[in-house]
Amino acid sequence: MLVRIVKLSFHEENIPAFLENFELMKDKIRNAPGNRFLELYQDKENKSIFFTYSYWETEADLENYRNSELFYNVWEYTKKLFNAKPEAWSVDKLVSLQ
Repeated sequence: MLVRIVKLSFHEENIPAFLENFELMKDKIRNAPGNRFLELYQDKENKSIFFTYSYWETEADLENYRNSELFYNVWEYTKKLFNAKPEAWSVDKLVSLQ
């Protein structure tokens, strides 16, 4: 399983637009082939910073999503709202305790 962590930073006035669009797109993203989990977090101190966490069965599944029309549409809309360059990490989950 591959975990994708993406840090997104927005102009404060663009946060409502981002959240509205995420609400519309989250089920489509979550139901993309190979996606097993999706969460959105907001920084407690700096409300302009968000993180997405998504779990993918394989790296190929993530790449297929990143090359999809769905991703293109989400990214084209979202990138206009940023106040800083997004950062992303792909990591392997080593331990998970429930």
